[in-house]
Amino acid sequence: MENNIFELQYAMDTFYFLICGALVMWMAAGFAMLEAGLVRAKNTTEILTKNVALFAIASTMYLICGYELMYDGGIFLSGTAGVVDPAVVLAASAEAGFAEMSEYSGAADFFFQVVFVATAMSIVSGAVAERMKLWAFLAFAVVMTGFIYPIEGSWTWNGDPVPFIGELSYSDYAGSGIVHMAGAAAALAGVLLLGARKGKYAANGAVQAIPGANLPLATLGTFILWMGWFGFNGGSTLKLGGIEAANEVANVFLNTNAAASGGLIAALVVARLVFGKADLTMALNGALAGLVAITAEPADPSPLLATVIGGIGGTLVVASIVFFDKIKIDDPVGAISVHGVVGVWGIFAVLLSDADATFIGQLTGALVIFTWVFFASLIAWKIIDLIIGLRVSEEEEYEGVDISECGVDAYPEFGTK
Repeated sequence: MENNIFELQYAMDTFYFLICGALVMWMAAGFAMLEAGLVRAKNTTEILTKNVALFAIASTMYLICGYELMYDGGIFLSGTAGVVDPAVVLAASAEAGFAEMSEYSGAADFFFQVVFVATAMSIVSGAVAERMKLWAFLAFAVVMTGFIYPIEGSWTWNGDPVPFIGELSYSDYAGSGIVHMAGAAAALAGVLLLGARKGKYAANGAVQAIPGANLPLATLGTFILWMGWFGFNGGSTLKLGGIEAANEVANVFLNTNAAASGGLIAALVVARLVFGKADLTMALNGALAGLVAITAEPADPSPLLATVIGGIGGTLVVASIVFFDKIKIDDPVGAISVHGVVGVWGIFAVLLSDADATFIGQLTGALVIFTWVFFASLIAWKIIDLIIGLRVSEEEEYEGVDISECGVDAYPEFGTK
């Protein structure tokens, strides 16, 4: 009887893990649609190619070496790799007690982790859009997903000691810092080397708006990301079996939705006060900012506190986008603001509801993640720049990178200039 109960719990936890991983994988579609909507029509095919290709590269690199670096997980070379031996697990469960067990297939764990890697890399693609060479971006994707992200992940989620620092006392439930700030740090390094799009900043310092081609597509992308985030945060409970775990999952879903709503409302209101109009792009980024803000601790806050945390994130993202434009850091989709600036806020928002978290622990973790990812990325970007160059020519940028990089117009029946 006990064996049957354990096997049922094992099956439930594994299935839940896989479904949450599939939801996170669906976020790749959200990033693709969001970015395709926020770039100009003449750059749509290339941004879609980047998003599809980076997911495949992340999946392959994490399988080859990333999972081993991050979790000492080895390389999955056969269809049975990562499958738990029932006899071993049942023996361990009998000794530990079924209530204490949290078991699922190792293959499920790999799948759930690999879609997080792809998410971190997806953050980079929008920030460097419209002027980066496709193959330079893909070369960086190899380094980011195979080495840079797994190493900082080993220091945080796996608890490995950081060189010269030791083990971190850092709390990050689903990755406001480990995934989102890390992706933004890599993006910032690339943007600093790449420079702004032509025409974005006038000689007198004025900011020239470069509107996206398809706001319905950007809105669809936001809703897909919002939906996928329930898997992102919900799956990070790592199990479903048991009353306590089920209640935690329900709280995570509730708070994730509440924070997104608070972020969107706050961004919409702030945009109306600052710009005099209800700016849809700010509202969309506000929802994403709320999601990023709650990701570091979605289980413990009350729904009202989660709404406030998301609302602060939505306010910050509007201010951050304006600030980066003032200092001429060109980010076409606001990714550095959404995932970086608000990711930092999410790291420290943990202190509002997690009694075990400390300010020093959160600060140290944030500094370690940002410093490692930013400087490792800066070196990688620079090496790629020296070998093949990062930026397309001025003529190719003017004509649109769809033709020069992919040879296909996304909207061939319509003008794309």
